[in-house]
Amino acid sequence: MSGKVPTFDETHSDKLARKARESPFMPIGIAGLVAVCAIGAYKYKHRGAMSTSVFLMQLRVAAQGTVVAALSIGLGYTMANEYIFNKKED
Repeated sequence: MSGKVPTFDETHSDKLARKARESPFMPIGIAGLVAVCAIGAYKYKHRGAMSTSVFLMQLRVAAQGTVVAALSIGLGYTMANEYIFNKKED
């Protein structure tokens, strides 16, 4: 157990704000996903002779790569904060 008391009276916006504080790179990953999807929707009109299924497969890979990269950077940041910057001398 982490010792946190669950709060059941929080609104959706309060819960989102709390989750963003606990994991600051999650909103960055979501923003990256939205950006990739918006760019993909724009480029869909100008895809040329590429089939729709191939285009959507490439778009999915780009979106997943953006989220994985943001989560990996967040994990590295968290590990650095816990083990390097906050290292306590025994």
